[in-house]
Amino acid sequence: MRCPFCRNDDTKVIDSRVADEGQAIRRRRSCSACGRRFSTVETAVLAVVKRNGVTEPFSREKVMRGVRRACQGRQVDEDDLAQLAQQVEETVRASGVAEIPSNEVGLAILKPLRDLDEVAYLRFASVYRSFDSLEDFQREIDDLQGNLTHGRTTPAAGVVSAESVQGP
Repeated sequence: MRCPFCRNDDTKVIDSRVADEGQAIRRRRSCSACGRRFSTVETAVLAVVKRNGVTEPFSREKVMRGVRRACQGRQVDEDDLAQLAQQVEETVRASGVAEIPSNEVGLAILKPLRDLDEVAYLRFASVYRSFDSLEDFQREIDDLQGNLTHGRTTPAAGVVSAESVQGP
């Protein structure tokens, strides 16, 4: 590491500490030439490989922007979006690879978004999965309703489903 004061290449690490909830390491350094001290922060770079092959650093803010659009007009606050973005980052970092395809980031967004807000999930999934028809939406809605009847959430009292109505 080069000293920011005298530009000497010979610096020594005096102390290292975990920072940013374990996502970074803060190092206290000393320059052997001028004797001044300075701090550095090291983070592991997680890169996202886009469909066109371009690589860019992972960004929680970019995840939040995409999800925020899907949540427009919904009762979802900024703290929920920040928590979702953190979950997504933890999920993609847990894969253990330095470069992750953008479609994997999209997949990592779907589950926590589904738990957060089902309408926003449908909006995001329709763009992410390129829904082409009403049948694509219906299939996803049927899947959501299947989760509702299989223990995730119980229907409100007095609600009658189409399957329970019998004709003459």
